[in-house]
Amino acid sequence: MATTENAKASGKTVVQLEDPAAAKFLWGDVRMSWLWLILRIYIGYQWVQAGYEKLINPAWFGSQAGTALTGFVKGALPKATGAHPDVEGWYAAFLSNFVLPHAALWSYFVTIGELLVGIGLILGIFTGIAAFFGSFMNANYLFAGTVSINPLFFVIGTWLVLAWKTAGWLGLDHWVLPALGTPWAPGKIFTDRKSPKTGS
Repeated sequence: MATTENAKASGKTVVQLEDPAAAKFLWGDVRMSWLWLILRIYIGYQWVQAGYEKLINPAWFGSQAGTALTGFVKGALPKATGAHPDVEGWYAAFLSNFVLPHAALWSYFVTIGELLVGIGLILGIFTGIAAFFGSFMNANYLFAGTVSINPLFFVIGTWLVLAWKTAGWLGLDHWVLPALGTPWAPGKIFTDRKSPKTGS
């Protein structure tokens, strides 16, 4: 356990619980980056493949955009009935009122989203963000009553989110994260701008 310096200065005691050593090693040690590389490439390839198949399919991304998604949604809605529905009522309402009326737009979002998630994971750039949106899409497919490989992808994606600091270490994040930093700890690009210039 530890207390923050700001809390001490203000007279308040804030307790921070330390992560177990195993969690620190798994989620924050660069020696585990090889594991995240394997999982990144595997799941990233699956996302790119799924997105590319939609990109070249007119029913997803073309003259008939929205047709395939409309069929998917109409197949999900009947699953919202019965004593133990596969699709929750609130999600069925979302599909009926927000997705179906704008199926073409959502179709483009899904296609581009799958491609961007896959590319981000393969290249290891903004890995945590890419994994988060991948897991978000998996969750939506699960909410729509489609199991398939989505639970596995959701679990892997969640692990990659937890390991965001090191998951892209063997990738572009090795350079991007130190340069950009985070909202709570700006990187070199922003700190260099704030550094005062000294003259000779």
